[in-house]
Amino acid sequence: MDSTSEDIDRHRRLFFGAAAVAAAAAQLGMIGSAAAQSGETKAARLPAIKPGTNTSLGPIRQIDAGVLNVGYAEAGPANAPVVLLLHGWPYDIHSYVDVAPLLASAGYRVIIPHLRGYGTTRFLSREAIRNGQPSALAADTIALMDALKIDRATVAGYDWGARTADIMAALWPERCKALVSVSGYLIGNQEAGKNPLPPKAELEWWYQFYFATERGRAGYAKYTHDFAKLIWQIASPKWRFDDATFDRSAAALDNPDHVAITIHNYRWRLGLADGERKYDDLEKRLAAAPVITVPTITMEGDANGAPHPEPSAYAKKFSGQYSHRTIKGGVGHNLPQEAPQAFAEAVLAVAEA
Repeated sequence: MDSTSEDIDRHRRLFFGAAAVAAAAAQLGMIGSAAAQSGETKAARLPAIKPGTNTSLGPIRQIDAGVLNVGYAEAGPANAPVVLLLHGWPYDIHSYVDVAPLLASAGYRVIIPHLRGYGTTRFLSREAIRNGQPSALAADTIALMDALKIDRATVAGYDWGARTADIMAALWPERCKALVSVSGYLIGNQEAGKNPLPPKAELEWWYQFYFATERGRAGYAKYTHDFAKLIWQIASPKWRFDDATFDRSAAALDNPDHVAITIHNYRWRLGLADGERKYDDLEKRLAAAPVITVPTITMEGDANGAPHPEPSAYAKKFSGQYSHRTIKGGVGHNLPQEAPQAFAEAVLAVAEA
C-alpha cells in the first residue's frame, strides 16, 4: 500500500428558496446573452449571495427509481445541462438551498434528491433491506438519472454525498461529466474499516462505536434530532446556525427508514453488518481504490471539525483535470450551506472544464 492509500485508510470513516429559484430562472436569457458578448465564465458571473438568504427549495417532486420512490427538488430549465447535488449525514437537501438558485441562474438544471432514509424518499417494497452501504446509495443515484432520462451530469456532494459522488465517478465515469467532492477521495471498504487507528483518531469516531451497540441504535432512535444537532455543532464549530435552519433539515430525519439506514451504514463500514449480494461486484471494484478520471475539484473548509484527510493524501487518486480549493473564513463540514458561493463557483468551474 502506498503512502496515499495509507493516509486515505487512516481517515477512511468520514462523517459522514422557491422565490429565489424563480427569479434566477427569469434572468437566464439576459445573463446568457451578456456572457456570450463578454466571454466571462459563468462562475465569474454568479451574483453574490449571503449564506441563509433562501429558506426553501420549492415543491418536492417524486419519482420511482430503482428500489425507491425518490423525493427531490429541482431548479433551472428542464433542457439544460444537469448538476446533481448530494447531501450528507445528518443533513438534508437544504444544504443546497442557496447553491441551487445560483446554479439555476447560470443556466443549469439542478437536481437535489433526498438520499435513502431521508425526507420523502421511500422504499417501494416493505421487504426491501434497509441497506446503508455506500455502493447502494451510488446505485440509487444512477437509477434516479435513468428514471429522469439524464445521460450525464456534473455530480457534487459532501460527507455521504461526496462518497456517493466519488463512487459514481469511479464506477460510472460515462455518466459523470465532472465531480466536486468535499474532503476529496472518500471511497473505502470493509477490510480497511477493520484496521485500528491511533487512540486520538478513534476518539473522533465515538458515534460510530456507539452505533455498533443496541444501546446506540435505541439512543439514536430516541434522540435523533438532539444527536444531529450535536453533530452539526462538532462538525462546524464556527457555524452559527439558528434553530429554524436546523429544524428545516432535521424534519428529513423523521423518515421511517432513517435510523435503520444510518445504523446499517456505520456497522457495515466496521464489518459488523452484511451488505446485499447484488452489490458484491461493485464493492470488489471499490476495494481496489479505483482512480477517478473525470475532471474534479476537491474542497475543504478551514474549520471542518469532522475527521477528514489532508488534500495531499488523495490528490493522486484523481488522474483527470484536477484542482483543490480550501475555503477560508471558519467554514465547517457542511460546506455548501456555509459557503454556497464558493461551492457553486467550484461546480461551474469544473462543469465548464
